[in-house]
Amino acid sequence: MTHDDHVTPAEPVLVTLSTPARRSLVAGLVRPLGSAPDTAEVVDVDIPDAELAAFLVRIAHADHGFVARTADGHRAVAIVAGTVAALCGEDIPTALANPDVEFLTALKPPAIEATRTVLLAIETGDEQAIMDALLVLDS
Repeated sequence: MTHDDHVTPAEPVLVTLSTPARRSLVAGLVRPLGSAPDTAEVVDVDIPDAELAAFLVRIAHADHGFVARTADGHRAVAIVAGTVAALCGEDIPTALANPDVEFLTALKPPAIEATRTVLLAIETGDEQAIMDALLVLDS
């Protein structure tokens, strides 16, 4: 038997596995006014909470998403919270009035994906102000 004929058992190879990056709840969500496709359902989130809650109940069970429009940072955070509440069967008016930032930043990737499938974008004339307001949700 030659030196090359020796069979040595394979050594185990250690591989470090990392957790896959979680999709952001808000990255890429803010868009300029008028950027939604003509076929997208658009809602002005500055309407009264009761009307917005009714819209969210309906859209959470639709086969398409929606685009929100606002110039107010608080309402941008509120529509994210309200969308999550609608999908989770939680109290939508409470989520709109008092977004639970701790809950929202703890969402698991499937919940984030579901939210982003329903809430397609937030259109605004002041993208920087809305992005700044949404930073609280980008943990």
